Amino acid sequence: MNIPAIAHAQARDMLQFIDASPSPWHAVETCAARLQAAGFSRLEETERWTLAAGSRHYVVRGGSSIIAFIVGSRPAADTGLRLIGAHTDSPGLRLKPKPAEDAAGMIRLGVEVYGGPILATFADRDLALAGRVNVRMADGFESRLVRFDEPLLRLPNLAIHMNREVNENGLKFNKQTELPLLLGVSQEDSKAEARFRQPIAEALGVDAGDLLTWELNAYDTQKGTLWGVDREFVADSQLDNLASCHAALSALLATETPAATCLCAFFDHEEVGSESATGAGGSFVADLIARLAAGTGLDAEDQRRVLAKSFFISADMAHAWHPNFPAAYEPCHRVLVNAGPVIKSNANQRYSTSADSAARFMALCEKAGVPCQQYAHRTDLGCGSTIGPIVASRLGIASVDVGSPMWAMHSIRESAGVLDHNYMIAALTAAFTE
Repeated sequence: MNIPAIAHAQARDMLQFIDASPSPWHAVETCAARLQAAGFSRLEETERWTLAAGSRHYVVRGGSSIIAFIVGSRPAADTGLRLIGAHTDSPGLRLKPKPAEDAAGMIRLGVEVYGGPILATFADRDLALAGRVNVRMADGFESRLVRFDEPLLRLPNLAIHMNREVNENGLKFNKQTELPLLLGVSQEDSKAEARFRQPIAEALGVDAGDLLTWELNAYDTQKGTLWGVDREFVADSQLDNLASCHAALSALLATETPAATCLCAFFDHEEVGSESATGAGGSFVADLIARLAAGTGLDAEDQRRVLAKSFFISADMAHAWHPNFPAAYEPCHRVLVNAGPVIKSNANQRYSTSADSAARFMALCEKAGVPCQQYAHRTDLGCGSTIGPIVASRLGIASVDVGSPMWAMHSIRESAGVLDHNYMIAALTAAFTE
């Protein structure tokens, strides 16, 4: 397969983006750094905003959600908005508020299952911790990011000699008793809680007693890579959905002087329903649009006109056809890796796509010179959902759900296509400049 150099370069950049973002808070930090380097200025929700045509800004809420935008050269009431949404969170294992326990001489950390990960894929991996920690300060507390680059934790498999049916029945874990992660050997002069706090305190340069609260997830320290005969595939954690964040951000950064105001909105908590202040079900994007309208002098009538002329693309990864499991897919909807962006449809509105919005995205792909595909889930299988229906219903705007095809969604190690990422960036760039 002939892979253009630009596609390989974009794929490598995506892997670097993901590897720098082992938690939602790190993902937002990574986005903010790239935006800042490209001349975007940060706005605070607590301050008054001054917006001008052509200005570039971003806003962070809760440390784990971010919206970046370019104010268009033409009035938004005439053009509407061009929005692309994705999410910063991925399914996995999150530490409990008091996770450390001594289990017969071994220290292990209690976890909660976040979203719907394939739990078996977390076994025998080189795991570490990443997230944010609130540290006591003289005037209150300060939130700081932390990550461990070297393996710190492990979920060892039970030997087959004690689990003889594992290959027939599959690897299963009791979520309460069998998922705690091993941290180390307990010591007589150190309690489990102290052993847990010690490396975090050292990484942050503070006293262990000043660690107040934390939101930490286990992540795989193995870096992303290209694979395949022609290096036509990528493998990494969190392709769902940081690959979409990277594609949308790349498209925004490539947009210079758009006529319409363009936004990228990356939300937390999609994997658990989006109903939070930082999720797509919260007020973040609606608040920002209201402030955009106010900052550009639009009255209530014009605000309604803006929404009526707007278009939202919900970018979330899609299920690629797996040749080993052909029965899992709907006939005539077997989307292929490296064959183009996927338009996702569901009659029960698990996706926000309509016939009109699908046709509009097809036209964008045609404009960008890239192929596209269509996906529908098997009728006898429950269909997942996205932020698409949530944002579309709350704002009342036309919306389409799309994504790059991938294998092993919600595994700790997922795979996708190099060409598809190139195609998606091109299609989303076309959306910002239509």
